[in-house]
Amino acid sequence: MEVVNHLANQHPVVMFTKRSCCMSHSVMQLMSSYGANVTVYELEDLSNGREIEKALQRLGLSPTVPAVFIGQQFIGGAKEMISLKVQGRLMPLLKEAGAIWV
Repeated sequence: MEVVNHLANQHPVVMFTKRSCCMSHSVMQLMSSYGANVTVYELEDLSNGREIEKALQRLGLSPTVPAVFIGQQFIGGAKEMISLKVQGRLMPLLKEAGAIWV
């Protein structure tokens, strides 16, 4: 869990993904539509990717990707991101985190 927190604390928006996950792609498109700069960690590319995936499972994610952190706060997966957009709460979160300047 420590490695996940360390990586999530390095940037305003951090997303853990897998190339095979279509929902990760959809969340990236959503974030791009706001102009947010997202730091993406592909679990397949990380030497400790399996360790990170287990830590994401302990956070309650199923499936484990996408896993999104905004402003060092764990947001959740695709369902939570879409919910924030529908509720009009995503843009304020991104602004507060310094991920967008609009």
